[in-house]
This record gives sequence, C-alpha cells and structure tokens, in this order.
Amino acid sequence: MAKQRQQSSRGANIKKQSAPAPKPRTTVDIPFLVLVIILLIFGLIMMFSASYVTAIDKTGDMYFYFKKQLFCAALGMGALFLLVIIRMSFLKKLVPVIMVGNILLLAATLAIGRVGGGAQRWLMIGGVRFQPSEITKIAIVLFFAYFISNHYKAISEPLSPRKTRWARFLIPRNEILALLFVLALNAGLIILEPHYSGTIIVVAVGIIMLFAAGVPIHWFVKLAAVIAAGVAVVWNVGHDYLQRRWNAYLDPFADMRGDSWQIVQSLYAIGSGGLFGVGLGNSIQKHLYLPEPQNDFIFAIVCEELGVVGAILVIVLFALLIWRGFYIALRVNDVFQRLTVIGIMTVVSLQFVLNIAVVTHLIPVTGISLPFFSYGGTALIILLAEMGLVLNISRYCINK
Repeated sequence: MAKQRQQSSRGANIKKQSAPAPKPRTTVDIPFLVLVIILLIFGLIMMFSASYVTAIDKTGDMYFYFKKQLFCAALGMGALFLLVIIRMSFLKKLVPVIMVGNILLLAATLAIGRVGGGAQRWLMIGGVRFQPSEITKIAIVLFFAYFISNHYKAISEPLSPRKTRWARFLIPRNEILALLFVLALNAGLIILEPHYSGTIIVVAVGIIMLFAAGVPIHWFVKLAAVIAAGVAVVWNVGHDYLQRRWNAYLDPFADMRGDSWQIVQSLYAIGSGGLFGVGLGNSIQKHLYLPEPQNDFIFAIVCEELGVVGAILVIVLFALLIWRGFYIALRVNDVFQRLTVIGIMTVVSLQFVLNIAVVTHLIPVTGISLPFFSYGGTALIILLAEMGLVLNISRYCINK
C-alpha cells in the first residue's frame, strides 16, 4: 500500500476534480502579462539590432525583417487577447480537431513542403509560409492535457496490488499507449523533415506532462529504452550530418571555416561583449560574420552589445516568466487547465535553456530559437497565443 501511495503522489495534487472549478475572475495575472510585454518589446528591439545588416545585404531595406516581425507581433497580440476571452470548455472540445489538423499539416509538409537549408519544414498555404512543427508543440500540449484529464484515474493510478511485480511492470495501459502513439506519430513526422530540435522538444514536453500527471515510474523505464533505440536508428540514418555536428562540438576551432563557423563566431561575439557590451547596435559579428544573427544565435548579439549585464537581464526575465507560469499552474484546480499551463511553460523553458546552451557551446549546435527574440513569424504568433492561454487560465487561479 505504501508503494501505491508513493507512485500516485505525484499526480494526486493535480486531480482535485471533486472540488468545483472556481468562476473566472475579471482580471488576468498582471505580473505574467507585464513580463510578456517586456520580453516582447525587448525581443523586437534586439531583433532589429541583430538583423538590419543582413537585411540591407539581402534586400536593401534595413527594416525588412523588423517590419515582418512587428506585423507578426501584432497578429500574435491579437491571438493573445482572443485566447484570453475564449471559454476553456469550448477550447477543450476543439482539441481533437486541432490534433488531426496538425497531423495533416505535418504530412502535407513532407509531401509538398518547401525545402530550405537541406530540410523540408515549411508549408505555403494562401501565400502564407509557416512551419507546421511550431503548431505541433502547442497541439501536443493541448492533446495531452485533454486526454489525461479525460482518463486521469486510469493513467495515474497503479495496477491492482494483486498483480505480481512483473505483471505490473509488463501489462500495458491502453490509455498511456494511446498517448505514446500520438507522440510517436508527431515526432516521427517531424524528424522526417528532418527537424531534430523540434523532435526533441515535442518528445520532451510529452514525457514531462506524463510525469506531471503521475504516470507510474516504471513506464519511464520502458520509455527510456524505446527512446534509446530510436536515437540509435536516427544516428545511423543521419550519421554523416550528425557526426559533423558532433565533431564541431568537440573541437569547434578545428574546422573554423566549415561546420564550426557559426559557433566560433558566436563565441567571438560573446567574448567581445565584456561586462557592459559594445553598445546597442554596435555589434561587429552581425556584419556578415555570424550567419543569420537574427535567428537562433541572437543571444550572442545580446551578449556582444549589452554584455554580461544584458545577458543576465534576459535570463532573469525568462526565469521570472517561467516561475510565474508554474505559479499559476499550481493554483488551478482543473486538470486540463493545469496541465495546459505546465506544458506551455515547459516548451518555453526548454527552448530558452537549449538555445542559450547552444549559443554558449554547452551542447552541439541545433536549430532552437529563443522565444520572443529570434526572428520567425510562426513561432512568435504561436508563442503569444500560448501566453494568451496562460493568462486565460490565470483567471481561474485560487488564492491569487
């Protein structure tokens, strides 16, 4: 009995389904909203500073990337306010449709998607170019929250104590298998593009949401074995590409003009910043040394122009946003809403941590953008929509 209580304790605090959900408040969580606005404005300023040299070189218009990002920020804020006022019960009913639509978009990307940088990740519909894998991140969060909330007892509680230890370990749970099937299907479609960083985030957020729901620990032992086998297959299929990335990570200065060029220029930018930086707009590395400085390596430009002080400011702002997001999650009774916030803040946390780890050469280079800062319309719109969901759910918090 003690083991049963221990296995189900992680998910016990999530459920609370017997208590009626509080009525929504008239105001959202103001600290969270303020942090979102600060990061958005800060990100737009740094994106312009990092991008204008590349924009002049490629288009002749120094505001080219900034105008597109500003337009997407406006659309994203519209999505944020729309999702603040939408009824969560209505959104929950739409989740299966969202997941089916997401899978169809991923399949269409492999069939008729646009190729760029050696990967087929973009889809063009009605003149709009976007990455469906960005939609997958929020689709997985919503679907896991929806499915777990509907099958909470079957997913989180251990099997009958009458079963033997090996039976409890080996007998599959249909509900958990269904979730893992959906996760594997989405991850498989993304990795075929190939989009390794997107696959990592989608799989990681699915696993963390299962853990937050109180899934028995032995399931993660099985899952680790499956993931290890999957990594071995991916390594063999994409061996040449992945091996080059790994070699560049082990010794970036061995091939400075080849695969290591980007990370070396990033390290030069970070090292040049010093304590207070060279000044906003005065980066040297963005002058066609660091490729696409407005994208995945924008944090290097932040370090160069604003120094250690600016880098710490960015990290503190993200840390406060993430803390406040999980603070909101812990004060919501409804399982669907709580897991939705946990999933969204997990995605933001993973992208923030992994992006800075790549830029500072703590892990091998992979294409992970920095939320609010990196150039990318699809990612920004969806990010702000996710922030709208968190703000919506914050109206249901108890003991604010």
